[in-house]
Amino acid sequence: MEPTVVLLGPPGSGKGTQAERLRDELSFATLSTGDLLRAARAAGTELGLRAGEFMVRGELVPDDLIIGVVGEAIALLDGTPVLLDGYPRTVTQADALARALEERGRELTAAVFIDVPDDVVVERISARGQGREDDRPETVRERLRVYHRATEPLVAYYEENGLLRRVDGVGDADAIAAEIRDAIA
Repeated sequence: MEPTVVLLGPPGSGKGTQAERLRDELSFATLSTGDLLRAARAAGTELGLRAGEFMVRGELVPDDLIIGVVGEAIALLDGTPVLLDGYPRTVTQADALARALEERGRELTAAVFIDVPDDVVVERISARGQGREDDRPETVRERLRVYHRATEPLVAYYEENGLLRRVDGVGDADAIAAEIRDAIA
């Protein structure tokens, strides 16, 4: 069975960077809900327009919208190792992911938590300089509040299920990548 891995961590923790490394080094297909949603928004799809309303406020996109998008994307990747970046973000989504994987004869093999303190997150996002609406300081603070309230409980959820692997997300990106590779080996 092909591995299916979730990357967890606050916004700005390096999930996207590390997902790219795993894609390039270990041939994982990466699914980034942020990328999927931004593409739908840019394309002007109904899903993208609905999701965009939440994204500009720094709020989580509702579960029903996300679950549908991710389920469809996973269905296209049967037989391929999959890395999920930015999904699930709630325990409800984690349960939906487990059901979607089971329906396709897959299971989650690890949930890697990239642990980064809030002050480092704010510094990293401010330094990105990409000019994205969701990188404004007030939006970053709201994203962190939402993360702590809705997403952080996934750490306990996956720990209880024996799937959590903790990685220190502060420091050299190469060292962090090595820790992640070790965690999913």
